[in-house]
Amino acid sequence: MTEMNPADLAAKIDSTLLRPEATANQIDGLCDEAVQFGFWGVCVSLFWLGRAAKRLDDIGSKVKTITVVAFPSGAIPTAMKVYQTRWALDQGADEIDMVANIGALRGGENSLVQDDIAAVAEVVHQSSSKKILKVILETAVLSKEEKILACRLAAKAGADFVKTSTGTHPSGGATLEDVTLLAKHAAGMKVKAAGGIKDKTTALVMIDAGADRLGTSSGRAIIEELGM
Repeated sequence: MTEMNPADLAAKIDSTLLRPEATANQIDGLCDEAVQFGFWGVCVSLFWLGRAAKRLDDIGSKVKTITVVAFPSGAIPTAMKVYQTRWALDQGADEIDMVANIGALRGGENSLVQDDIAAVAEVVHQSSSKKILKVILETAVLSKEEKILACRLAAKAGADFVKTSTGTHPSGGATLEDVTLLAKHAAGMKVKAAGGIKDKTTALVMIDAGADRLGTSSGRAIIEELGM
């Protein structure tokens, strides 16, 4: 297993707080902690996005502000995903993690899935060349063939990342096998592993498997386990 120093690993972490019971004080704490530990970004719900962006801006931090679109099911019309994305960018989002239309993917509606992603990608990238779109695939409910297909469709649609999971599905989150598969078929995109990453060993295993970014609500514990 690859060893990493705490700062390098922290720079790959999207510190996440998407629980519906999250409070304003907890969002502030998430942002402050991200600055303290040097996390890449904070991932919060649409409701808290503006607060997180302002908190980080007031601090003068380079920590990125990330939010989720069509979370957690992905089963909303494309027009609504586009609206949420535009609103999020106006609120200061640096990165958008959108949930793909999983039912359409499983049902073989490939054009719908690709067009859905492409519509959001266009909004993100027209906003700024520095803005990032990640596509959540919910890999735990997909077959191997569907995961490979999802990578191909996301790449054609202009996504920057494919992401394993929402972290909310009862079928599970990121696995070594899924991250390895996505990394193999990402076709120029990067890979974000999310869901169930709670300790140093799991984090490093995901990095070794090809994850460029980790989504976790246990960032502090992971980095402290490394000795920071």
